[in-house]
Amino acid sequence: MLKTEFTKYGQKNLKGKPRYLKAKIPKGGNYTSVKKSLREKNLFTVCEEAKCPNLGECWDAKTATMMILGDTCTRACKFCNVKTGNPKGWIDLEEPKKASEMVAMMGLKYLVVTSVDRDDLADYGAGHFASVVNQIAVSHPDVKVEVLIPDFAVVEDHMHTLAKSKPFVIAQNLETVRRLTHPVRDRRAGYEKTLSALKFYKENYPDIATKTSLMVGLGETKEELVEAMMDLHNVGVNIITFGQYLRPTMAHLEVQRYYEEEEFVHLKKIAYDIGFEFVASGPMVRSSYKAADYLDFLDEKLGTEKNWKN
Repeated sequence: MLKTEFTKYGQKNLKGKPRYLKAKIPKGGNYTSVKKSLREKNLFTVCEEAKCPNLGECWDAKTATMMILGDTCTRACKFCNVKTGNPKGWIDLEEPKKASEMVAMMGLKYLVVTSVDRDDLADYGAGHFASVVNQIAVSHPDVKVEVLIPDFAVVEDHMHTLAKSKPFVIAQNLETVRRLTHPVRDRRAGYEKTLSALKFYKENYPDIATKTSLMVGLGETKEELVEAMMDLHNVGVNIITFGQYLRPTMAHLEVQRYYEEEEFVHLKKIAYDIGFEFVASGPMVRSSYKAADYLDFLDEKLGTEKNWKN
């Protein structure tokens, strides 16, 4: 029996941040030298820009996240601290090359590529994503690339453009439960829209793993979380992550609840029981947290199957 029942998830328990939400400050020779090298080349990771609490752990595992298509988002989600505006069609054509340089400099085995929403571009940025993935495939064929993408307005031509570059994982975040989609997400985003995009990729490119993430602590209930998990499983999503929502500024949505660590364990169990292939769940888990663990999982699974067949 859980000390904190799921039935209380919609209730506030804000008595200050729990101690387990305090992350270790990244340090060590590897972290310092890599950061220095990145600055010298004018390369930046989302890990640093977002002050990700898992930065040191992921870098040590040879995993990093790169943001492309600039730092200005055309949407304004109420949980996100990325600045909003109109980039007016600007893109950095050198980003595929920069991504390749980052992989080489950091000795990465797994690169996550993400971006802001770019509704100002004719293809919403799909072609630029594909260029980055293709460049890594040519320059570093042994490196796996996960893309955490916008919805591209669920235009099939644009989604095909992205998927044909053959990333290892295609991720798009549902972010929250159906009832809370608005106001949590921008009006141009949508619960059904994300499900539709994830379904498209799985139906048309079944060999590419699909992934999504949910924030908790926004006032959702257990039943709503289970409903979201079932909806995601029904469209073939392989990987799901759960993490605690933390308010970036006073202008953003208020945290309704800090989940207990055991509740994250319970969420993980429910997700596995529903049938997800791989689950990451914890207070500090973010979309790209230890993303390469899925690769390790597949290697272990393949090895087990080989042993079983032999």
